[in-house]
This record gives sequence, C-alpha cells and structure tokens, in this order.
Amino acid sequence: QVQLVESGGGSVQPGGSLRLSCATSGLTDTSYSVAWFRQTPGKEREGVASIDNVWLTCYGDSVKGRFTISQDNAKKVMYLEMKSLQPEDTAMYYCAARRGRVSRPYCLFLDWYAYWGQGTQVTVSS
Repeated sequence: QVQLVESGGGSVQPGGSLRLSCATSGLTDTSYSVAWFRQTPGKEREGVASIDNVWLTCYGDSVKGRFTISQDNAKKVMYLEMKSLQPEDTAMYYCAARRGRVSRPYCLFLDWYAYWGQGTQVTVSS
C-alpha cells in the first residue's frame, strides 16, 4: 500500500521561502510519477509540480521559476523548494503519486494520481 506523508508547511512572509517534504512508502515500482498539488477553499485542486523516475519535471505556470521539485531516491522523499512566495501561494499542499509515468501534458492532471497525502498548510502573509 502506498502511503504519503507531507511536512514542512508553515507561515512565511511574502518573498520568503519554504521547503516541503513528502515521505513515500510502498511505491516500489521502477516507473512512477509523484507530484505536488495545492488547494484553497472553494477552488479546484491545482497542479504545482511533478517529477518521475527519470527526473522529468512539470511545473504549473504560476510557479515556474520560483518552485523546484526534486527527489531523494535513497530516502524515498520528494521535495518542493518554494522561493519568492506570495500571498496567492497560500494553500493546502498535497503530495500525490501514481504507478507508471505520466507524460506531458497530463503530468499535472489530478485524476491521473491514485495516491494522496493528507496535506500540509502553507500561509504567506505579512
């Protein structure tokens, strides 16, 4: 069974940085995709970034150039480095995973991901 546990959320001032972590277990497939999504109340869940087993990445337009997704295969942890955070980045951030790779343009389609974490809150406010 695949389990995902997010950590690293918190409160930060505009212009600040945070690094989110997603610890994975049970995802033993050699081909996979993992991703970050975010959601605010009343809005649809939005794809932020994804990475797969060959290190191909996808980014949402609103975070390109500010966020970086990476993974530590030995530790089975995925990271989201977030810089130049703005109030509009405030959301619950979710880690997601699927068996098998997802190629563009589907890498940030939430319906393609079968496994989800509980989320970690990020608040950007002065």
